[in-house]
Amino acid sequence: MPTISRDEVAHLARLARLAVTDAELDLFAGQLDGIIQAVAKVGEVAAEDVPPTSHSVPLTNVFRADEITPSLPREDALAAAPAAEDGRFRVPRILGEA
Repeated sequence: MPTISRDEVAHLARLARLAVTDAELDLFAGQLDGIIQAVAKVGEVAAEDVPPTSHSVPLTNVFRADEITPSLPREDALAAAPAAEDGRFRVPRILGEA
């Protein structure tokens, strides 16, 4: 038995402001019904002893520690720049602001 009716699909299409033909209503009703049934199966498998998670594989932080290290002196960095002004890189204007 389908879990979503053709009328419900038409209602969803109206809410989403989608122009849907009669043939598409039948097609989408079948597709949405398949999706709803697949999600329901996942809900059946998820038991109370399985903790909720956002990833199937545990993730670890891959960022390095935030440590201060010696860097290129400002003057040396600006010396290689095509243009510099007031101790900063000068770049072409990208917005039309004055």
